[in-house]
Amino acid sequence: MTKPMRLDFRNFADQGLDAGLVEYLVRDESIPRAIHFNRLWAYYKNDLSPLGAGLADLEAVRSIDSDWAACARPYAQAQEFGLPARITGRSHLGYGGEGVPHGAFRRKEVVIENDIGWRVDCGVHYLAGKPVAVESLAESRDLASRIEAVLRTVWAANGGQALLEEAALLGAVYGFVDLVVRARPVDAGEGASVESRAASAVAIEAVEAPRILPILEEDDYRRLRYWIQAFRKQANHVADGTRANRWHNRPHPRIDEIEVLEILGPRWWQRYEDGELAGEGENPLGRVPVVHIQNLAHPYHYEGLGEVEPLVPLQDELNTRLSDRANRVTFQSFKMYLGRGIEGFEDRPVAPGRMWATDNPEASIEEFGGDAESPSEESHITELREAMDKVSGVTPLAAGLLKDQLGNLSSATALRVVLMGTLARLERKRLTYGVGLVEANRMILEALDRLGIFETPAEARETRLHWPSPLPENLGEKLAEAKAKRELGVPAETVLRELGYGPDD
Repeated sequence: MTKPMRLDFRNFADQGLDAGLVEYLVRDESIPRAIHFNRLWAYYKNDLSPLGAGLADLEAVRSIDSDWAACARPYAQAQEFGLPARITGRSHLGYGGEGVPHGAFRRKEVVIENDIGWRVDCGVHYLAGKPVAVESLAESRDLASRIEAVLRTVWAANGGQALLEEAALLGAVYGFVDLVVRARPVDAGEGASVESRAASAVAIEAVEAPRILPILEEDDYRRLRYWIQAFRKQANHVADGTRANRWHNRPHPRIDEIEVLEILGPRWWQRYEDGELAGEGENPLGRVPVVHIQNLAHPYHYEGLGEVEPLVPLQDELNTRLSDRANRVTFQSFKMYLGRGIEGFEDRPVAPGRMWATDNPEASIEEFGGDAESPSEESHITELREAMDKVSGVTPLAAGLLKDQLGNLSSATALRVVLMGTLARLERKRLTYGVGLVEANRMILEALDRLGIFETPAEARETRLHWPSPLPENLGEKLAEAKAKRELGVPAETVLRELGYGPDD
């Protein structure tokens, strides 16, 4: 944020909430955090950008090396950030820099294989690719059914399965995701059902890590004292900017941006736009309305362990070796000729039927080049891929790539053994995300109770999640297992829920 902030925290009634600390977090701490998290997202997404985008003065760039952009592909990819300048022709002067052309190197063949992206997507699919059933643990079956119906309606109104996938993706990339539960009084009109009023009263939002600046308890890092998010939003109008157009070096209009700062506390909340107070109000929950979910547990840290950061060094090494191989193949795939003592040899193309004549008895034509095997290079690339399998816990088989007769696996047990690493990682993530979703359910029911929309006792707000099996299953075997459970006395509702059927099905 660049505009002055006029922070007034008197309504928070908390002497420990320091305006100087908040301004420091927004002005100083938010920048390196955002750069770090945005780099993780860039490695996952691997966006394309025009070659030379982000450079302040292209004419000065061209004066460094006229051959810098002599490349067959007119675009650069985000993962080129980690490649050496001898390949990209661009050097980076800092973690967040866009890079500038390096005068000593020309841009060569750049090969990017985004192994991070498909591994993250595969893990998200295993975690959130199928609906998760919610069971109320209230003693009264009638109350439990009503709670389940209300929760289904609230989650569906906020995106349902899509919201869960979004949270799983953000958590996998950044290491954590925060769900903000916003409760507000509503007047849905006479005769409106509890479900419809609940859906209008509660909003759930998954917030990305670059925005978040938590203030934790000094004596307990697990307790959130205040939750802050700082970001820029685009306004629906164009501002007359004084920023110069990098192509024509003259001012140009641009879409205006608004700097937003939001502070959520246990009793009060505020929202500032461009440094001015835009809204505030009482927090009906009586606690910070944020559910913090770590992707994988990371003790003594607010941020959890993500899927992208451990893979970045291996991804850079893999892309470097693939680019080196591409340059070698390009150089060696075409045969070249060295002519000695033949006048005008360089002006005559080599073609079938072409003849040269010379009176020089020392004249000769030598052939060199052609592709050659490099076993050490292939072995190194293979070992890098295997290292990424081990670090990520996601193998090509988990994404459906069958090799070496693995397609002949016929039993679920054999498949579980092959996917043991993937399934073990999935169970760890189901634990962390499950705790967060159960806490979100508890917070939703508490908010509805405080708003007078759906009253529930505190002990009736506990829920249990039923995750679907990640492996393909035989329907006949599942039905036989369900029948055996019924004969043993397992309640029919429990058996139907395990089969994926809800109360309304």
